[in-house]
Amino acid sequence: MPADILYLGDTTLETAAGYLAGVIAHAKWQFDYVPSHESPSMELIESRRKLFILSDYPANRLPNAAQTEVAKQVEQGAGLLMIGGWESFQGSGGLWRGTAISELLPVEIDANDDRRNCDSPVFAVQEADHEILSGLPWQGRTPLIGGYNAVTVKDGSHLLLTARRYSAQIDGETPALTVVSWDPLLAVREHGDGRVAALMTDLAPHWVGPLVDWGNGRVSAQAPGAEAIEVGNHYAQFVKQLLAWTGRLDIG
Repeated sequence: MPADILYLGDTTLETAAGYLAGVIAHAKWQFDYVPSHESPSMELIESRRKLFILSDYPANRLPNAAQTEVAKQVEQGAGLLMIGGWESFQGSGGLWRGTAISELLPVEIDANDDRRNCDSPVFAVQEADHEILSGLPWQGRTPLIGGYNAVTVKDGSHLLLTARRYSAQIDGETPALTVVSWDPLLAVREHGDGRVAALMTDLAPHWVGPLVDWGNGRVSAQAPGAEAIEVGNHYAQFVKQLLAWTGRLDIG
């Protein structure tokens, strides 16, 4: 019996993938996993899924036939989530622009390197109400990230979060923040009977930044074969709600 989730990327379960895998395990969802340096078999791709996750996973690892099968399942009701990183979207080696997967996404991928590595504050700012974002203190305790992929939102898609970049200066004891730019951070759309989401930052270090510790409490988790993680409770809730909406998964 195939797992509801097929998760591809984030290097290995022993490294960056341990973060998302840990939250998935904490939610009591089952997943199959493919590391970034491997391509999935067609048997894995053709198994019926509720959610496909691509995170720091280069396009050349997913052959055209596999991308076509993912698109078919999304059309029939599956979910697709792309998470940001150096090998997501265009990145430094993601190269997803012009692929069958890119046609499904709620964002347009740039032709050039879209990485934004940020050495000053970048806030994740809520732009719309949505169940992915519900119950979290976006206004009262706005989280920060460390970097993202710069994209544009397609017509007909919904922008939920933006990445607001600031320059920071301290004059004496008074800090001052000045807006430098803003870019889409989370966008969603429906495609056929399925749902598609694009989160332009990473969920693992280093781009995740302080977002990984967002919350008043801590969540400890460990997926089978993965490193144990400890993250903020708001981070864990956000990730669960993102995956639950996209894949129509039940949160226990």
